Amino acid sequence: MLIIFDLDGTLINTIDDLGQACNHALSACGFPTHTIEDYPRLVGNGINKLIERALPEQQRNETTVLRLRQYFVPFYDKHNCDLTRPYNGIPELLKALKAAGHTLAVASNKYQAATEKIVAHFFPNTFDVVLGERVDVPRKPDPQIVWDILASLPSTINHKPSTLYVGDSLVDAATAKAANLPFVACTWGFCTKEQLLTAQPDYMITHPLELLNII
Repeated sequence: MLIIFDLDGTLINTIDDLGQACNHALSACGFPTHTIEDYPRLVGNGINKLIERALPEQQRNETTVLRLRQYFVPFYDKHNCDLTRPYNGIPELLKALKAAGHTLAVASNKYQAATEKIVAHFFPNTFDVVLGERVDVPRKPDPQIVWDILASLPSTINHKPSTLYVGDSLVDAATAKAANLPFVACTWGFCTKEQLLTAQPDYMITHPLELLNII
C-alpha cells in the first residue's frame, strides 16, 4: 500500500519554529508579532499564505508578503529543526509501516528545500517520495502533488485504490477528496477534532499507531 502523509501537524510539530521564523520576519519589517499559540490557525497553505495571514489586514498584499519572505526563508532554513519534533508514536508507526513493506510518501505545502531537509533530518531513509511546494506547481488542496507522487513510483505500486492519504487539516481533507483517495484524519495536529469532522473523513485516529488498524 502507498501511504501519503502530510508533514506539518501530521508527522511533526513544527509550530514553534514556524512561529519564530514568521515573528522574525514581521519584526524585521516593523510589523507586530504573534504568540506561538496564535500560529496553528495561521498555517496550512504554504509559507506565503502564513505570512499573509500574520500581517495586519491592510498590509496583506503580494509585495509585502514577498518582502517578509526574504527574511522568513533564511531564518527558517537555519532554525527549522531547532524546536520541531516528531509527534509521539510517529517514529514507531513509520518503522512498522516500513517493516511491513508499505510505500511511504510526504506531500507538504512547505517549500521543497525545507521539506526535504526536515524529512531527512528526522526520518532518514524512510520515505520513497518527498514533495513540497515547488515553482509552477499548485499547492494543496490541488491534487497535483498526489499525481506527481503517483507518477514517480513504479507502476506496480501506484494504483490509487491501494493508497491512503493521512493529514491533520481541512486542506488535507480537500486534497484527498480532489484526488479521490480515502482520507485518514489525525487529531493531534493543528485542527480540532470538531473541525476535522466537518470534512467527513473516511477514518479518524487519535494516536499514530491506530493507523495500523486501518491498513
